[in-house]
Amino acid sequence: MGLPSARRAEAFRTIHLFGLELASASPEFAASQIVECAGAGERMTVNFINAHCVNQARDDANYRHDIADSDLLLPDGIGIEIAARLCGSERPENLNGTDLFPQICERAAVEGTGLFLLGGVPGVADAAAAWACDQWSSLRIRGTHHGYFDPAEEDALIERINASGAGILMVGFGVPLQEGWIARNRARLQIPVVMGVGGLFDYYSGRIARAPLAVRKLRCEWVWRLAIEPRRMANRYLVGNVRFLAHSMLEAARVRGVGAQIGAATKRLFDIAAASLALLMLLPLFLLTALAIWAEDRGPVFFRQDRVGANGRTFSMIKFRSMFTDAEARRAALLARSDRAGTCFKMQDDPRITRVGKVIRRLSIDELPQLLNVLGGSMSLVGPRPALPTEAASYRDRQWERLYGKPGITCSWQVKGRAEIPFHRQAIMDRAYLRRRSFATDLRLLAMTVPAVIGGRGAY
Repeated sequence: MGLPSARRAEAFRTIHLFGLELASASPEFAASQIVECAGAGERMTVNFINAHCVNQARDDANYRHDIADSDLLLPDGIGIEIAARLCGSERPENLNGTDLFPQICERAAVEGTGLFLLGGVPGVADAAAAWACDQWSSLRIRGTHHGYFDPAEEDALIERINASGAGILMVGFGVPLQEGWIARNRARLQIPVVMGVGGLFDYYSGRIARAPLAVRKLRCEWVWRLAIEPRRMANRYLVGNVRFLAHSMLEAARVRGVGAQIGAATKRLFDIAAASLALLMLLPLFLLTALAIWAEDRGPVFFRQDRVGANGRTFSMIKFRSMFTDAEARRAALLARSDRAGTCFKMQDDPRITRVGKVIRRLSIDELPQLLNVLGGSMSLVGPRPALPTEAASYRDRQWERLYGKPGITCSWQVKGRAEIPFHRQAIMDRAYLRRRSFATDLRLLAMTVPAVIGGRGAY
């Protein structure tokens, strides 16, 4: 038996941000509760909130009222995660509608719950419905309609929706139109669950391509959208992201106190701006490096490896591949020949390094893809270098303290000798940086990184 309607939303853990109550749950749990609610005939209005929505709510009191009245408000995107971290809240799952849609469809197909898709230009909702039915043959699409209808057609459309027998109505008009339409018509809509889903149908119809999976895992899908729709998305992301971070800083200052949060937010804002600019400027170098790596042995261009980040949380770090594809398998046989005693393995004449790899390591070009990690939030421009899980497991005494901050592309010992500095000394320097870090310190270390890279001391 499902939960009673009044208690359905209470099954979710919640976090409070920007004066709103956001659900915190796994995508699987969220999808199951939405479909169960529809199957039980319980009324629920579901909306999503991302960084753009927060900006919109600051400017539009009606929209803010509409989302605040949602029975279930789901966090969408890395912006909400950043705001939660700044405010010291639980980090919410990314419950964006585009990723949640397949899980809702799969669960609805099993439960026999029908869907009605409303929104998009003519043909888009039809194509999204066709895609869903191809994936789950037992899924019941009770109807579709585009979002460009005349106001005079609204009554007839609502009658058609009510007569469809659907358990879930997905409305994709975009923010804030869909929330306003749902709020105005919710009393007339007899469908149990009504969801505002934004541009979801565009993706599943094939009208707009989603970012590659690797980009989505790095939480940089907004960069992809900006690249493919620069004129439409420039204001939303280039201006909007800065606005959102400013709102998040103010919210964090309100919740946790001003000083530390302004420092953290300033660092994050600088990371995003500087990494974005660097990626644009270095794009030709990225392309030439990728071509050289591929031409040498026809192997993959990038190398991904699990590293230990802030507070021991693992993440996937990305680099240009500088070694042969079997390098990890050969590592154990070379451990005894390490040039560095103790925790970190380092070998000056490592036989696993390719010819191209020697060049890009000497100039630290292999590290540049970590700018994507910086954009995604798992790394910063400046901070202790990220450790391998096996290295972190061997830390002794206070060496663990170097994991208290977000890892960086460069750090204090990177500009003073890199691999020539023994690990125990690196750990001391990292701890000292974390105790005294400031925006001015980061700028100084970044400025020192350029001559350090050109000089090449300790780079191998």
